[in-house]
Amino acid sequence: MIWNETMECMSREQMRELQSGRLKDVVSRVYHNVPFYRKKMQEIGIEPGDISSIDDLAKLPFTTKQDLRDNYPFGLFATPKSEVVRVHASSGTTGKPTVVAYTRKDISTFSEVVARALSCSGVTRDDIIQIAFGYGLFTGGLGIHYGAEKAGAAVVPISGGNTEKQLSLLQDFGCTVLACTPSYAAYLADAMEMAGIDPRKLPLKIGIFGAEPWSQEMRAKIEAGLDIKAFDIYGLSEIMGPGVANSCSCQNGLHIAEDHFVPEILDPKTLQQLPEGSTGELVFTTLTKEAMPLLRYRTRDLSSLDYSTCACGRTNVRMSRIFGRSDDMLIIRGVNVFPSQVESALLEIPEAKPHYMLIVDRKGNLDTLEIQVEIDDKYFSDEMVQLNNIRNKIKHKVESILGISVIISLVEHRTLARSEGKAKRVIDNRNI
Repeated sequence: MIWNETMECMSREQMRELQSGRLKDVVSRVYHNVPFYRKKMQEIGIEPGDISSIDDLAKLPFTTKQDLRDNYPFGLFATPKSEVVRVHASSGTTGKPTVVAYTRKDISTFSEVVARALSCSGVTRDDIIQIAFGYGLFTGGLGIHYGAEKAGAAVVPISGGNTEKQLSLLQDFGCTVLACTPSYAAYLADAMEMAGIDPRKLPLKIGIFGAEPWSQEMRAKIEAGLDIKAFDIYGLSEIMGPGVANSCSCQNGLHIAEDHFVPEILDPKTLQQLPEGSTGELVFTTLTKEAMPLLRYRTRDLSSLDYSTCACGRTNVRMSRIFGRSDDMLIIRGVNVFPSQVESALLEIPEAKPHYMLIVDRKGNLDTLEIQVEIDDKYFSDEMVQLNNIRNKIKHKVESILGISVIISLVEHRTLARSEGKAKRVIDNRNI
């Protein structure tokens, strides 16, 4: 087990001192080596000498995903290309892909933080971890892979998809840990049920899930469906990849590896820092990355921070699980709606399955929200009165949370399209 007690349990004052020194170093490096940052800092009248401690973080400029696209492919590198040993990139489905790079030391740091994250969830050298995150340009598969090996676990690098093979290897290899997206974990639980596999007879005990927001209710469904304890791993390619933060055995927030990544919570509109405990946009500054350090990167993820010492003994700040994304927010008839709100409501309904789709449309000048919800097959064989009762119960629950009227469509189990990666939960026809 990788347990870096020095970094994971140091006092707040010691952490501030460490972060201050590393922040000064990284600001100086990007100012002198990255024209983009030098120009940004000069535009607001900031020089490296103006940054003397972590308290000066708010003086620095922000970085956005668009900045990465504008500097595609290698414009934000802070080291010569000859020192880069790996390059990852996003899919580029909404524009040019965002490219990230790693030196040999960056890869070592990446492996270290992922190993710490996995250990945080109880993974040891005695475990066999089946990695069903995608391999390739996406950082998930290789990130978890290297970290698991550093933690001493045996790795089954199956990557995403091929569900029948996934179930076969879970049984044949006696895998004790599963790593994938939460939506795919829910899919695997369904597939097990269909195949007549009893998860209680498998050695599987731990799930490491991330890459998309998921609710506590989804966690409960997955834990029951796979008979495991489910942990939340957080990361994004631009900052490092998975391992930026992870939940521990207390499952009360995700510990951030803040010796490498400094978090802030900002008001998404004013971009002002918010006090501890407030929900806002999560912003990260990398402290140790060599190839491509980023200052105040706006993740668009909505979260909050808790600096109190965790019952597990770690003092590293905890972020709440991701509530949603500021850029995934739907505005329907003037009301802000996040898919995670709908998910939380649906999964409190026993008859509902953890599979749903939000369809937004515009009829005349009025926006409409239809929510398609899978329910157990047995209810479709019952009287129409019972189906109407279930529909009304879901409608009342969702509307009480969202504050707008919705259309609830009940569909049979396994009707909605499944995803072997990040789940697609929203179809917004207003943009077509």
